[in-house]
Amino acid sequence: MASIMNSLYNMRLLDDLSQKDTFVHRLHPLVKLLATVVYLTVVVSFGRYEISSLLVFLFYPVLIFAFAEIPVVPILKRLFIIEPLIIGIGILNPIFDHQFITFYGIEFSRGWVTLFSIIIKSGLTVTSALLLVATTGMDKLSGAMRMLKIPRIFIMQLLLTYRYITVMMEEVARTLRAYSLRAPNQKGIHRSAWGSLAGQLILRTFDRAQRIYQSMCLRGYTGEYNIGRQSPMNLYDLLYLTVWCLFFIIARIYNIPFIIGSFVTGGI
Repeated sequence: MASIMNSLYNMRLLDDLSQKDTFVHRLHPLVKLLATVVYLTVVVSFGRYEISSLLVFLFYPVLIFAFAEIPVVPILKRLFIIEPLIIGIGILNPIFDHQFITFYGIEFSRGWVTLFSIIIKSGLTVTSALLLVATTGMDKLSGAMRMLKIPRIFIMQLLLTYRYITVMMEEVARTLRAYSLRAPNQKGIHRSAWGSLAGQLILRTFDRAQRIYQSMCLRGYTGEYNIGRQSPMNLYDLLYLTVWCLFFIIARIYNIPFIIGSFVTGGI
């Protein structure tokens, strides 16, 4: 029961973090969305053997963590949920990639390089996406996507799915609380009750969703999710987007860690 409530709290945490009042939170949502899209595009454009070039892209999430005052631990917990899947995708690379390279006298398969590259790329991309939600919120992000002329139906599906997950988790918590009150000395749920509980959960969730939809219609919902009027972009927004885009492009063209390492080594 406690784990379900913790999961429900963690799902709402990103929305709570988006209500902060920092420099990053006050930026225009479209600017943050475009900066994240450029960041994701540049990160995934690197080859499978390019690892050192990716390290400089750690500056973006690190600075967002600092300027937006976002706690690191909750974001990392969500990242670690995805990483086992990513590792499972690339775990066979060391077997199928038979080319070998030598690093400081140690010979190993290039498959390990591609595996680390996949892990780094996934970590950077997932973290940047979570930070975008944590500093903007889904409502403002939907407004930014509407400004990009993304079809309304896709935005509605995204918003309702995001909200519906929370509704389902609330129904799970209610169902488990009712079961625990009727079986106070039992640890967990007996397997004989799994089917009935799952059926009741689905029915209760559908009923709850129907009541939510009816309340939305009573408040004037006609298929358009009203998120309010977006404020215009200012000079600081354009400067933020320009600086980050220039940094991403320069970091894509030049191997900055290699240049810095060569300079330091040559200076020594």
